[in-house]
Amino acid sequence: MSKALTQYIIDGNYPIKGTIKTSGNKNAALPCIAACLLTQEKIILKNVPEIEDVRVMIEVIKYLGASVNRQSRGVYEIVTGDIKTHEIPQAQAQAVRASILFVGPLLARLKKVSLPPPGGDVIGRRRLDTHFYALTELGAQVNFEEDGMFRLTAHHLTGQEIFLDEASVTATGNVIMAAVLAEGTTVISNAASEPHIQDLCHLLNAMGADIQGIGSNILTLRGVKKLGGAEFSIGPDFMEVGSFIGLAAVTRGDLVIEDASPPKDLRMIKIAYGKLGIHWETEGNCLHVPAAQDFTVVPDMGGSIPKIDDAPWPGFPADLTSIMIVVGTQAKGTLLIHEKMFESRMFFVDKLIGMGARIILCDPHRAVISGPARLRASYLVSPDVRAGMAMVIAALCADGKSVIDNVYQIERGYEYLIERFTALGARITRRVKTQEA
Repeated sequence: MSKALTQYIIDGNYPIKGTIKTSGNKNAALPCIAACLLTQEKIILKNVPEIEDVRVMIEVIKYLGASVNRQSRGVYEIVTGDIKTHEIPQAQAQAVRASILFVGPLLARLKKVSLPPPGGDVIGRRRLDTHFYALTELGAQVNFEEDGMFRLTAHHLTGQEIFLDEASVTATGNVIMAAVLAEGTTVISNAASEPHIQDLCHLLNAMGADIQGIGSNILTLRGVKKLGGAEFSIGPDFMEVGSFIGLAAVTRGDLVIEDASPPKDLRMIKIAYGKLGIHWETEGNCLHVPAAQDFTVVPDMGGSIPKIDDAPWPGFPADLTSIMIVVGTQAKGTLLIHEKMFESRMFFVDKLIGMGARIILCDPHRAVISGPARLRASYLVSPDVRAGMAMVIAALCADGKSVIDNVYQIERGYEYLIERFTALGARITRRVKTQEA
């Protein structure tokens, strides 16, 4: 038996130039799809990215009983009249960690749910305790069965004051979706406040929910008896914007990014890139990264080595640390990257070192980078969405022809990557190979 695998073949060291349009926010689209279970009426989602994670989430919601009509690129009509089952399918759950986002809506609608352990990126330990603690506070009972399934029941969901022990995005989304139909008022403190959580809240309010404090880390939800239909457009993906800025910088390209995130969502990203001498201009919803950049690390006060570290929103996004490591290899000077959240995210740097990067991995969370380093082509394997994009960016500024395997991981988060990058002048193609299973 054989199976098809897809690779990227990349000829590097060609500056990119042109205009690219930002896709809808992946991490907003996934919970918004799950939220469609909370009503029997029609939901129309616009600006949905055409990526693997969305495809899998659509498979799950159809399995649960929803009717899904793709009206055009990025536009989906979703109607869930009757939910057929409370069991989230195992194959899809293992493919996408966001499958756990169906737990909150299923508890709200059916009062029970069965969840296989969710999969997703292999970037370290990703605990589920915050989800279960918050849902238990609302009245759910959680059991971990011998067959490896999580089974949750909730005879009655009641609003409570909940303090999350970590500002988890998916846990915040789950408790929001469980609480909107709960009896009484729920106050979530230490809630995640990323733009994708804001999008979820705005969609739910458009459906008839009563959520206050959107954009802060304290959310107040007054439970309602019923939610209705709505039409909602997913906001731009600031992770894409951050990735494209890094691509332009390391290839010395001139890039215009259309439908970019609003400047307020890029403030910490702008500070971080500024530490590497990278700047851009903003006009309306367009962002221009010029080819002429200083690209020199700016020391901290007193000449100390500067640090870029991730933090919950509005801090620097953890998902962009992989990109910043690659960008740092091309900047003149020394930089410390501190990834605090996941202990396996940085392990891909050995591949960059093999390409010629000067990186010292101090421990699973910290890397010291000295640049600029002339990168050479290599064979690479994408371990997760963001490290995969970081490898693409490294290959595009390296000398020679690189091969990247396991690009399914990249396409989970970036839509039409080959077509969009080729339009910018990148020498990148997709090749399907067959191997024996």
